[in-house]
Amino acid sequence: MGKLRITLRLLVVLPLSILMSRCVSNEKSVPQAKKGKLDTPLLTLTSNEKQKLSDYGFFKGKLANLEPNDRVFPYTLNTPLFSNYALKKRFIYLPNGKTMTYKSEDVFSFDEGTVLIKNFYYPEDLREKTSSKNIIETRLLIKEPKGWKALNYVWDENQEDARINYIGKQTRVSWIHSDGFKKTAVYNVPNNNQCKNCHLNGKEITPIGPTAAQLNRKYVALSERLKQLEFFNESNLLKDFPEHGQLPKFAQWDLADSGNLEERAKAYLDINCAHCHQPQGSAKNSGLDLRFSQKDLRKRGVFKPPIAAGKGSGDLQYSIVPGQAEKSILLYRMSNNDPGVMMPEVGRSMVHQEGVDLIASYIENLKVESSSDIKNP
Repeated sequence: MGKLRITLRLLVVLPLSILMSRCVSNEKSVPQAKKGKLDTPLLTLTSNEKQKLSDYGFFKGKLANLEPNDRVFPYTLNTPLFSNYALKKRFIYLPNGKTMTYKSEDVFSFDEGTVLIKNFYYPEDLREKTSSKNIIETRLLIKEPKGWKALNYVWDENQEDARINYIGKQTRVSWIHSDGFKKTAVYNVPNNNQCKNCHLNGKEITPIGPTAAQLNRKYVALSERLKQLEFFNESNLLKDFPEHGQLPKFAQWDLADSGNLEERAKAYLDINCAHCHQPQGSAKNSGLDLRFSQKDLRKRGVFKPPIAAGKGSGDLQYSIVPGQAEKSILLYRMSNNDPGVMMPEVGRSMVHQEGVDLIASYIENLKVESSSDIKNP
């Protein structure tokens, strides 16, 4: 009877001891998660990639003042991308001996080591753009030996520095709008895959803004005397600058004196839509080409049916119906905040009402009676 009790105790104790030993063994063999580090970063660390924005040395003094250092040049665009009403301060860093090359229609080409720097911020009051500002993020495009690399840096609350961010972030922003009323919005910092999607041209990541038509204007922050293109040329920073002939120039979408309605609308669609909707863009399968240079009305969407009808089409027949903005898929998607419908898909969480009004007016004033009236150029 005593031996039976000992045997029963062993049957209970041994399995527990074996189980405990297995747990200890498995605990040693399972890799432990590392805190504060992305196990599989979207980008491979290189010598050109820093953890903090201040590590690059682009700006001097207090970082949030964005006062450029040597070889860092401010620039601006005639018609910028809409990003939930955020303002931008753009700079280009050109290492010693490095230049950019002029192109009449395409984005300029840049030497290795060039960095395009774009800071997104909100002033307290849009009517006083020099008022104190809250910088949300800084995006970099770095020209490396194998091509461009996109990096995002998110600013801390005290505006002392910005740290690298691979996975994106949502933050609530507020400001006094141009109409005097307070606006709030959810600002979406894109992840690196989203950055790549917008900047994809064929199989390569490329810049979007720096074109002759966009840079052809004066910017006092760069030069009080010269237009931007002239400044870069006279500073020996721009190769192949044409000595004669008229330079291309985009209209400013919100400035009536800068171009007619069609020119302003096409400039708006080019910067907000054409980085994806063009033959080498991520939305090339749609067949829609919204580049300013595209003259084929059907390719621009006029009486063009969608490739794949669905929720995004709103049961409408054509991308653009001349004279009938309310029946145009293009305007329907611009006016929508549904994630499955809205266009652009990235970069906004609210409708750009002023942009919608511009495109609606453009569509209403298009003089094409029917699809049979469209002639290819």
